[in-house]
Order: sequence, then C-alpha cells, then structure tokens
Amino acid sequence: MKHWLETRQVLAAIAAVHQAGSAAALATVIRVRGSAYRHAGAKLMVRTDGTSVGNVSGGCLEGDVRETALRVIATGAAERRTYCGGSDEVVAWDLGVGCEGEVEVLITPITDDMAAEREAIAREEAFAVLTPIAGGRRRVTTGAEWLAGGSRLVTIDGQEWFVDALTPPPRLLVVSGGDDAVHLVRLAEAVGLRVVVADRRPGLLAPERFPASVRRVETDATHLAEHVVLTAQDFAVVMTHHYADDTAYLRALLTSPVGYIGMLGPRARTERILGVLRTEGPIDTARLYGPVGLDIGTDGAEQVAIAILAEILAVRSGRAPRSLRERRAPIHASSDER
Repeated sequence: MKHWLETRQVLAAIAAVHQAGSAAALATVIRVRGSAYRHAGAKLMVRTDGTSVGNVSGGCLEGDVRETALRVIATGAAERRTYCGGSDEVVAWDLGVGCEGEVEVLITPITDDMAAEREAIAREEAFAVLTPIAGGRRRVTTGAEWLAGGSRLVTIDGQEWFVDALTPPPRLLVVSGGDDAVHLVRLAEAVGLRVVVADRRPGLLAPERFPASVRRVETDATHLAEHVVLTAQDFAVVMTHHYADDTAYLRALLTSPVGYIGMLGPRARTERILGVLRTEGPIDTARLYGPVGLDIGTDGAEQVAIAILAEILAVRSGRAPRSLRERRAPIHASSDER
C-alpha cells in the first residue's frame, strides 16, 4: 500500500519541480537481499536544495542517498549504490543501519515530468515502469507479464532493467462522515489505502474535513452500490451511530462482494441489527467484524481508529495479531519469510 501512496506523492513532487523549471534526482530501491526496512520500488525524490519526498529506508540511508542525488543532479550521470547492514542485526542498528541485509539503490537524474505514470495512478490502474539500469528511455506498460512478480531486476537481451510494478491498494469504504470517522479516514489514507467516505448527510462531507485524495460520496444505503464498487479485496466500516442507517448500510454491504465489514458499536447492538436482517434471508457473517477493531484497550476516537486500522491490516496480511516480542522471524523480512 505504501508503494502506491509514496509513488503518487513522489510523482506529484516531480511534476511540480519540472513545472518550475528546476532539477531533481530520483532514488529507487532496485534490489534487497535479506532483511530490509523498505522493499524494491521504494522511492526518494531529491531537489537541488536537498529537500526530499519519500524514503528508501527507515532513515539510516537517506543522508548518503541525498548527497549522491545532489551529485547526480550536478553531473547528470546516474549512480548505483549498495548498502550493507552487516552480518549482525544488533550491530547494524548500533551502526545506524536499521536492518540486516543488502540494499541496492539506483539514483537517476529526472529528465521529464513522468506524466504517463501520474495518469495511470489517477486512473487507479495497475502498471509497471521499466527502467534500463545502464541508462536510456524508460517504458510504462500495463502488460500482465510485467506486473506479475512485483518490483524486481530483470535481464532482457543482455541488458539489466528494473521493473517497478505498481498495483492499486485495497479500497476502504468508511460509512459516515462523523467526527470519529475523520480520524479513521486520515489514518487509513496515511498508510496508503484508497479511502472513500459515504454519508447521506452532505454537511459531514465538507472537503475541509478530509484529505484531498479521499473521495466523498453523498448517498443513502439504497444507492450505495451505484456510487461505490467494492471487491473481495476491499474493506468497509459502518459507523454512523444511527441504528436505522447502520442497518440499511449493512444490508447493502452484505449484498456486495466486499471481504471485510466492520461494525462500530456494542456486540448486542450489532446482534440486534443482524436479527432484523436475518428475517429477510440468510446472512454470511464470516466477513463481519463487530465490534470492529482489535482488543487493545481504547479511549477516544483516535485510539478506536488505531484499533480498527490495525485489525484491517492484520486481516489483509492474513496474520493473527500478536506482539512483536512473540515473533521469531526478522521484523523486516521479505513477505515470503513472514
């Protein structure tokens, strides 16, 4: 999810730099061996004044990468850097390198505004960017063969390329524009989910209440499916604090393929709603999470939002929530080691 969000932010910054007639460089993680804080495709855009957007590590590599990027801007020549955390994760942390592993970063001068990539992100379609390591013209494609396998290095006709595969993250539908929903929306948007807020009350959908990237939809439950298309990979949370509205929206969501439906409120209230809906026909409750959120102990809307988002992330990754101290594998291991 962060890959898509970060790329969108970096591309917007690149467009602004290009429009201003200034220069910049783009640093991209092209390969990771062992444990690393970020994965292939992580990006950092560096301006001529040293300011930047994005990141390629947990903060331990950014200083050197920025210095290299400024040199790349000055010379116009791309550079490939390799960073090694060492053989001991504890020693690596003590030395300022946040994880055990090897990270390769490609730093290239920015020569265009990358409009094709920005347009693909605006359309919310999966795409891949093919960058020749030795230099040359980049390619943007939607071919399935490039999207499969994620971001990676490949060799084509003896030439090494970095394939940056980008897939839109899951969508989170928050049913309510209320004050507590605002916290969940902002937190979910910050971690990279594509957030949609739906409410029948237009006053709660004022643009100043939500981040600009969040889609706001004025609709009642009856017309929800006309405005928001959900898939089995998406998430929804119902939190209007209005019994009739919650019942109606839950009814609508149960007829959709959405894979996760969270219900805010006491268990007895959710069971009461389900009792009403069961009189209308069978209900699949396997995807229903009510009360919504992890049992972490909460006080206030901000903490409730954290509990809800933590549960969503756990469900998405297929993990049973637990403390990191109970984990024996490296915390920054690649996905197949988790």
